Amino acid sequence: MADSDSDYASDDESTIDESEFTCENPDVVTKYKIAADCANAAMKEVRAAIAVGAKVVDLCALGDAAIERETAKYYNKKDKDGNKVEKGIAFPTCVSIDNCVCHNSPDASDAKTIEDGASVKIDLGAHVDGYVATTATTVVVGGKPVTGAQADVMKAAELASEIVIRKLRPGASTGEIGGVIEGVAKDFGVNVVEGVMTHNMKRFIIDGNKVILNKSTPEMKADPEEIELYEVYALDIVMSSGEGKPKQRDERETKVYKRAIEKNYQLKMQGSRAVFSEISKRFPTMPFTARALEEKRVNFGLVECCNHGLLHAYPVLYEKDGAAVAHVKSTFLVLKKGNDRITTFEPQEVQSDKSLSDNALVELIATELKPKPKPKKKK
Repeated sequence: MADSDSDYASDDESTIDESEFTCENPDVVTKYKIAADCANAAMKEVRAAIAVGAKVVDLCALGDAAIERETAKYYNKKDKDGNKVEKGIAFPTCVSIDNCVCHNSPDASDAKTIEDGASVKIDLGAHVDGYVATTATTVVVGGKPVTGAQADVMKAAELASEIVIRKLRPGASTGEIGGVIEGVAKDFGVNVVEGVMTHNMKRFIIDGNKVILNKSTPEMKADPEEIELYEVYALDIVMSSGEGKPKQRDERETKVYKRAIEKNYQLKMQGSRAVFSEISKRFPTMPFTARALEEKRVNFGLVECCNHGLLHAYPVLYEKDGAAVAHVKSTFLVLKKGNDRITTFEPQEVQSDKSLSDNALVELIATELKPKPKPKKKK
């Protein structure tokens, strides 16, 4: 469920100029791009640290620290109303290995390490003044050529992302996108992972109401929406050589949560109230990890908060054993002169023996995402 703008709006709705908080405002574009620079820098640092024997939790902590350090460089003066500009982690660093699909950001006690040949999915996000930029990528460790099913899922995810970002222009329907993504998956002999959505984003909202469902199922459908100028999207693609139906294995692995601001409940246990108080103060709108909380009774408090709907949990999901999985995500702004991709997944080179069958899509990928401005004629 999406968060509401109401916590950040004036009581007098008639006085609000919505364009002030969209990419129609150049200052908003600047903040999105700074957030993207911070996310890209953190991603680069995590990728550089991935090696055989590296601990997963250390990589997650490294990414989170990088986001905090990078965002701390900007907007350190108070605004005109005397308030500090909020900034920092918009989505905590998750490092998911092999057939683990997403949301793995374990506690400090976790001992899992990276093995030679492992496929590693990194997912993280930063924000500046509530303007969010997220990114995800997949890399294979070891330096050997990436072939077979792992190459197929990685190439399919890359090409699907390149196609979709070019199709999502003002006036386009979100209802057409799922079929395109599934068409790419079919060409590469892989499956689109169910439950993955591309959300629009707004100030302090990481998962807006406008949704592009990568794969419709009888249980999950989304109404078609029209792409509009100045919107922002986190384009999220996950491909699998398995069935594309990831499942949760152990509830205790879940360590990423987000405050459900539309829900209120008076918790009974003092420890749970202390945990929830810390969450409300430090993470009122953005996702966070249990590892980031200072309150000692974290796990018990989180359970009670979830049981009463005060938190949304991001479960750790798995494909079947042995399945190859690839995850890529980029943030883009829908602007007049083309979509501006501000975070990118920088795909690793792979050797897949499959290719796209639709020549029109091949030609589409070859087009400029954002045409370069024509040089001005000298007077």
